[in-house]
Amino acid sequence: MPNDELMPIGAFAQRSRLTSSALRFYADSGLLPPAEVDPVSGYRYYSTDQVARASTLRQLRELAMPLVAVEAVLGSGADEASRLLDEHVAKVVGDVAAVQQKAAVIKSVLGTAPGLPVAAVKGPVLADAVEQVLTAAAHEPGMPTVGGLRIEVGHEAVTLTATDRYRLATRTLVPAEPPSHTWAGTVDGDELRSAVAASRRSPLVRLEAVSNGIWFRVAGREDRHCRLLPGEYPDYRLMLASLGEVSTRATVSKDLLLRALEGHPGERTGLHVADDGVSVVSAVDGHPDIPLPATVAGQALQIWFDLTTLYPAVSTAIGPDVLLDLRGHDQPVTIRSADRGDLTTLAMPVKPDHCA
Repeated sequence: MPNDELMPIGAFAQRSRLTSSALRFYADSGLLPPAEVDPVSGYRYYSTDQVARASTLRQLRELAMPLVAVEAVLGSGADEASRLLDEHVAKVVGDVAAVQQKAAVIKSVLGTAPGLPVAAVKGPVLADAVEQVLTAAAHEPGMPTVGGLRIEVGHEAVTLTATDRYRLATRTLVPAEPPSHTWAGTVDGDELRSAVAASRRSPLVRLEAVSNGIWFRVAGREDRHCRLLPGEYPDYRLMLASLGEVSTRATVSKDLLLRALEGHPGERTGLHVADDGVSVVSAVDGHPDIPLPATVAGQALQIWFDLTTLYPAVSTAIGPDVLLDLRGHDQPVTIRSADRGDLTTLAMPVKPDHCA
């Protein structure tokens, strides 16, 4: 290879953003041997063709990928490399979760105050409720609490609530035993999903509050800890209390409504509610409306939603039919099961002129 196409190790280090010592290590390990080595001086030279491989190697090592896995990725095609990356990320995420749980156990042993038993609930009921309600949570910079789930334990019920400010979901659970204390806290949503997944096959889960979180204790299984999120939770009770009077009520098949939403194009969808039923209206010109049989009482109206708000609000409803309580084209809509009212969702509409 002509010398003018080669770079000394220092220049190649700048191009690849790897240190000279790292390049020597990767050369000795066989991952990135130099293009040429001067037999007299021992100087190492690299070609411009090696920059891409060096950059990829650096990025893989930044992911804490071991050398054996890095070698496998660099030697694989795109599909296999993608699979190996996914496998590595899954392992890292699992390791992080395990470390968090071990840290929580250590904290409990280091002299923290004993936990406060607050409630006992049925495992599968809790797991289902968390999955349903957490669909309304979201990760937003500067607002960590909207990425969590609000747990409130009263004397007669356990209430789970999540909101991303465009949608709010709340479900009330009947405890398996009368709560011994009242308690409220906002729990990390990702940790909560992992914690309750293990409780799905457990008849009873006991909730025990500590200063920095809450324990989910299950007989015969490993206890799981979830952190509390800092900051005040949005005052959703004030929003619920300030809702206007219902002007229109419609009961419609959940499956038919979901199918209609899935089949309509565009990011926004309208609902036209009248005496003859509910129609799913498209924001795309020329696309036909989809009429749905429904039981309707009250005033006729048309209201628009972002599909990402309306669809999950309907899909998480319990039972074959959903009940829509409407208050006008610019007011939140309450969506709940026609035969079970313990899961309630509020969906915020968008302005009609946004749908042109």
